[in-house]
Amino acid sequence: MKAFSRLLASLLYSPARNTKLRLLRVYLAETPDPDRGYALAALTGTLAFAEAKPAAVREVARQRLDPVLFDLSYDYVGDLAETVALIWPASDQSHDLRLGEVVETLTLAARAKVPELLEGWLDRLDADARWALIKLLTGGLRVGVSERLAKSALAEHGKVELAEVEEVWHGLDPPYRSLFDWLDRKATRPQIDTSRLFRPLMLAQALEESDLISLDPSDFRAEWKWDGIRVQIVSGPDGARLFSRGGEEVGPAFPDLVDRMSFSAVVDGELLVRRGEEVAPFNDLQQRLNRKKATEKHLADYPAFVRVYDLLFEGEEDLRHLGFDARRARLEAWVARTGLATGVIDLSPLVPFADWEELGRHRLGAGALNAEGLMLKRADSPYVPGRPKGLWFKWKRAADTIDAVLMYAQRGHGKRSSFYSDYTFGLWTSPGGELVPIGKAYFGFTNTELMELDKWVRNHTTDRFGPVRQVEPGLVLEIAFDSAQRSTRHKSGVALRFPRVARIRWDKPAGEADILETLVKRIPA
Repeated sequence: MKAFSRLLASLLYSPARNTKLRLLRVYLAETPDPDRGYALAALTGTLAFAEAKPAAVREVARQRLDPVLFDLSYDYVGDLAETVALIWPASDQSHDLRLGEVVETLTLAARAKVPELLEGWLDRLDADARWALIKLLTGGLRVGVSERLAKSALAEHGKVELAEVEEVWHGLDPPYRSLFDWLDRKATRPQIDTSRLFRPLMLAQALEESDLISLDPSDFRAEWKWDGIRVQIVSGPDGARLFSRGGEEVGPAFPDLVDRMSFSAVVDGELLVRRGEEVAPFNDLQQRLNRKKATEKHLADYPAFVRVYDLLFEGEEDLRHLGFDARRARLEAWVARTGLATGVIDLSPLVPFADWEELGRHRLGAGALNAEGLMLKRADSPYVPGRPKGLWFKWKRAADTIDAVLMYAQRGHGKRSSFYSDYTFGLWTSPGGELVPIGKAYFGFTNTELMELDKWVRNHTTDRFGPVRQVEPGLVLEIAFDSAQRSTRHKSGVALRFPRVARIRWDKPAGEADILETLVKRIPA
């Protein structure tokens, strides 16, 4: 655990990508199996313990420590792992634990056994290792390592191409012994059932209007950027699988889709919900997400479909090396012949344009179609995993904004655990009426602004609810968001998609912030 804790701390305080890459590479080279594989799984979010929850950590701490002191300390520090690691009584002799031992023991442990195991481990470890242990249990690492960065470190460790690692990654399970045996030249590349395998997606770069000056419109094709979730269909003789953008299988929640797919292909597209003949707002799709099983009511009320825009494999033929135009021709023929017959697949249309000005006018109408904006794809671009430069661009419609009033604040985590950085904001029900919350924002401000906001919260707190501070309604935040939708979970009846702080309106009186009706009018019918 000591080596793992040093890795986490180094990654946490090293924002540069190349530095993180070097730290990972050194750790993979110096750490034996299975520890390095489990560390990799923890960093990429593929390691979870069903019976070990943050509540168990809090309960162990309250039983072993003075509960009032613990609650006060947790309230002040704001981070569970840091609080327990620092306040736990130090042992006369600290020992180390193998990461693999912890993971394998927890995987088999019953929930009732977890507190006893945790208490024993905390007694054996020093403060740094205790912190890493609790981060591992609760899954809240937040050290700035993406799955792609981890795969890049693996590729550099084994001196192979990143694409080779990506081809096998989603077919393997922690602690990835066969993967490391291959990278260390002890075995051949792992054999994966490619007919059932997720292929890493090709992603787009964000585009600003100023970027268009350097691009030739004749080199690109345009299509709508639909407001759903990116999925990949992998279908063959043994049935179909539906994967999310990150490679998580979501098919069991969408039997109305996978049960009607009997073709042999790998297809890239957008998971959406219909409302009549139109694409429904994202909120309709959200009713079906994050569910292990769909109810009959959800199947009836929120009929799902996949709007496809790329064909990666047709049968066993790999089409990814072809240019976009060639793949598009194959996709159109495939949809006409096979996809439409399923009743749950249709083709994402191309958007014709002669120049950027005409395309810009199309972009203004994206909201009416429940689209986020436009996608630009080079006509000759192969399908390349990751986010290659200059091939695909996303040109999203301008974000909407509204002036809201800060209502509550809570301490953040990790490097932000000393600051109030998680903000709940609301709108007036009417001029001079009641404030009702509409959302939370965790980012959109600089470090300097964060310190100013933190100071304001501390000076204007009116009540406390555990780690949450209620503040007087005196500060206006300009909130940017992608869309608004109705929500039964909020008192306001409205929720925002991807809210972020666009500007702190120090100059604006809270009474002049927007009213709820202003936001409600922006919700699509």
